[in-house]
Amino acid sequence: MKKYFILFLTTAFLGYALIGCKTNNANENSKPGKSEMQKKIDQFAKTEVKYDASLLDENQKKIVHNLYEAAKIIDKIFLTQVYSKNPEIKKELTAAKDEKSKEILEYFNIMFGPFDRLDHDKPFYGKEEKPLGANFYPEDMTKEEFANWIKNHPEDEESFTSEYTVIKRNGDSLYAVPYAEEYQEDLTKIIAYLREAAEFADNPTLKKYLLARAKSFETNDYFESDMAWMDLKDYRIEAVIGPYEVYEDGLFNYKASYEAFVTIVDPAESAKLKKFASYLTDIEKNLPIDDKYKNFDRGSESPIVVVQEVYAAGDAKAGVQTLAFNLPNDERVRKAKGSKKVMLKNIHEAKFEKLLKPIAEIVLDSSQLKYVTFDGFFNHTLMHEISHGVGPGFITVDGRKTEVKKELKETYSTMEECKADILGMFNNAFMITKGVYPASFDKETYATFLAGIFRSIRFGINEAHGGGNAIIYNYLLAKGAYEYNEKTEKVKVNFEKIYPALTDLAHDVLMLQAEGNYEGAKKFIAKYAVLSPSMKTLIGNLSGLPIDIKPVFQIEEN
Repeated sequence: MKKYFILFLTTAFLGYALIGCKTNNANENSKPGKSEMQKKIDQFAKTEVKYDASLLDENQKKIVHNLYEAAKIIDKIFLTQVYSKNPEIKKELTAAKDEKSKEILEYFNIMFGPFDRLDHDKPFYGKEEKPLGANFYPEDMTKEEFANWIKNHPEDEESFTSEYTVIKRNGDSLYAVPYAEEYQEDLTKIIAYLREAAEFADNPTLKKYLLARAKSFETNDYFESDMAWMDLKDYRIEAVIGPYEVYEDGLFNYKASYEAFVTIVDPAESAKLKKFASYLTDIEKNLPIDDKYKNFDRGSESPIVVVQEVYAAGDAKAGVQTLAFNLPNDERVRKAKGSKKVMLKNIHEAKFEKLLKPIAEIVLDSSQLKYVTFDGFFNHTLMHEISHGVGPGFITVDGRKTEVKKELKETYSTMEECKADILGMFNNAFMITKGVYPASFDKETYATFLAGIFRSIRFGINEAHGGGNAIIYNYLLAKGAYEYNEKTEKVKVNFEKIYPALTDLAHDVLMLQAEGNYEGAKKFIAKYAVLSPSMKTLIGNLSGLPIDIKPVFQIEEN
């Protein structure tokens, strides 16, 4: 293990992480007699996700239990948000006793619905297509109808574009319903669990957050509780629960999906990561765009926390498992306090060992396999999350004060994930100039990310992370920064060309955001977020490997 900042991992922690995430070693799709649905299920290697309960005292264990119970309800709400018929379909599949139905139900539970998140949301059960707007809008509503309604009813724009409303139809009319009303029955139960958890919280900042978040579920206003989450100090339990990411809304990326992360802070590891927060201003200054587009108004706080995942729910659990999260998304909170990056260490360990290393051995030129390291993997995720918090946020377009996400609409999620991955590499290279990493770390950064591209795009390029990675691969391939050998069917990094090409790509993507250039973003995605010939070949060569992990949480077995 290299002895530079962020990777001073203790032997005890590494041992725990490796033992705590037991996964299947290989995909068994090649075995004869398996149904097509079982082959789909086997794309996800079952992984036992453990946590170190000895880090908690008795009161903290009670808090975790209440948060777990609340999170299970989040699963139920999110299932409804994905598709209006999901509860009915799940009930039907659960009642059936035949083996085929059991397999469909298992994959349904992984995908949170009958649509395959790994295959452009194509239905794997039934024939109905997934509504582009999920269950946030009337299924027959078009973008034009939505836009015309706001044009003719400007007083409704704020409620219609709110992240926390669903749009309903009454005859020819549209109207907005707050989440607090739409999901009131389930939210009332969650509120009770949060308030009970708060009773056991000895830490005043954790108690404040739990009570504030409970109130948010009643008021439909999450600002104060997001601020309270940013103010957590000297705590052991890290939890977020509520509506955050907007990926599920394929119409506009307006509506937030419910999710939850229940985790335990690893204080020793988190302490080693705080150094990065001191470089945020320098990172912003170093962005390859004109200073007038840079964002120096965001809050300077950027806490980084390493945790052990106890349970994930809702949008955080659907399909592919996340490695880290960067919240809150509210630009008002980011402007006041910045954002918090939470690294899921036990999930990192599982994915590196069971997914990334086997992928690298298949896709990368053998001369560069030595540069694929856990250090490169973990540190890229860290900088990816930090990079979400830099660059354009609030912008001015044609004299209007607005936000990047509102201007880029449905292209925002792909462009934002692409930006974070580009800057993940770009900013890690910058950390080398600051002496945080040794000069040799650049090769680990670039080679490990290249292998990681194929971990992400196997999830599908219509998914925000996969699409963003496809853009990076095809752009850098065109620039000669990546080189594909048709004879060996291997790819490698051109270490001479990678940084200049990466700088150009960072500039192009940041400027599309800075200018709120919706049409430009659509063209950029259409050009680069594609399955290019070499990408198809390399993905095809990975068909024998699992695509992701399926967590089996220890807390569910207690």
